[in-house]
Amino acid sequence: MTDTAVRIDGNTLRLPGGVAVRFVRTLRLPEKGTHPLPPGLGEFPVRRVSDYPETVPAEWRARGGVMLPVYLREAMWLSFAGTAEPAALQVGVGKVCAVSGKPWRDRLSRKPQNYLVLPRQPWLDGVNSGKGTVRQFVAVPLGLGATVEGQVTGEEVWGGVQLQAFTLQDGPLAEWRRQERLRRERTRGRGPVGGYGAALPMMSALPAPGAAPAARPAGMGLGVGGSMRQEVYEDDRPLQDWAQTPAGRVFVHLVTPPQWRRVTGEVPPPSPVDRAAYTRAGLPWYDYFDQDARDLAATDTLAAVKPVGDWLGDDLEPWQQPSPEQVVPLKDAPGVPVTDGDW
Repeated sequence: MTDTAVRIDGNTLRLPGGVAVRFVRTLRLPEKGTHPLPPGLGEFPVRRVSDYPETVPAEWRARGGVMLPVYLREAMWLSFAGTAEPAALQVGVGKVCAVSGKPWRDRLSRKPQNYLVLPRQPWLDGVNSGKGTVRQFVAVPLGLGATVEGQVTGEEVWGGVQLQAFTLQDGPLAEWRRQERLRRERTRGRGPVGGYGAALPMMSALPAPGAAPAARPAGMGLGVGGSMRQEVYEDDRPLQDWAQTPAGRVFVHLVTPPQWRRVTGEVPPPSPVDRAAYTRAGLPWYDYFDQDARDLAATDTLAAVKPVGDWLGDDLEPWQQPSPEQVVPLKDAPGVPVTDGDW
């Protein structure tokens, strides 16, 4: 029988079919201009909702899944490093597809494409917003209308992030494995190449501010921030190569640091790193280009989503443009299962 369980391995989510997803802290970009890819500054801690039945809200228990702590206006990206075999991964932000802007659904679609192709897509920093660009994932509270969900659907019900993985059908998967064996034989002896997927050490940051526990945790969702150069790759396989039903799925709840402390008893991560200080220190930013892949065009729906600054006010954090020398070009588990729920 096929294992449909999602598991946590450290801070990595392991979905059926070999999909690995990490949530990576990063520098928030200015909302004007188009920028290189910001660095990884450590992973968000991930915990099972079912491990805290006495302290999580009832609606979290009903949806199951996992949770992670985010600050207001904190930015993140999703790393898929470690994904073992080809997979189609749907990414929802408040049950709005981050690739197509269409409502969440349990089937893959090509018109428009509503999934990422792994491992070709090494990461995703935001919603697909234009030719060769995405708009950064930025955490905002529900209720303001600032989330992608609020702007696209007119209401904010779900929040969080939703992940759903599809595997290849048996025939295409067997052929891929054969080709992979040949590739490994040709490249045996070559060392691994580092890059954007490896998180950099944290710079000094302010300690997490203290706050009184909320009587009822407020929901958090993802809006959009600055634009960056990143392609969302078009699938070059026939749609029928993929399974018709998902191999596994997980609901990711986004919680504030005070909520995290109240629910888990753990100290949340420190506040986000100052991006100007990072740049002044001469640390790297990144550009990634795969000449063999085709960029997936953005839909009008996601291209029209406005940045969170339109709701929360101007971004007053100082910004210093990285020098050309700082932009680095790049190329191409065990544990208790995560409980799924009704969403």
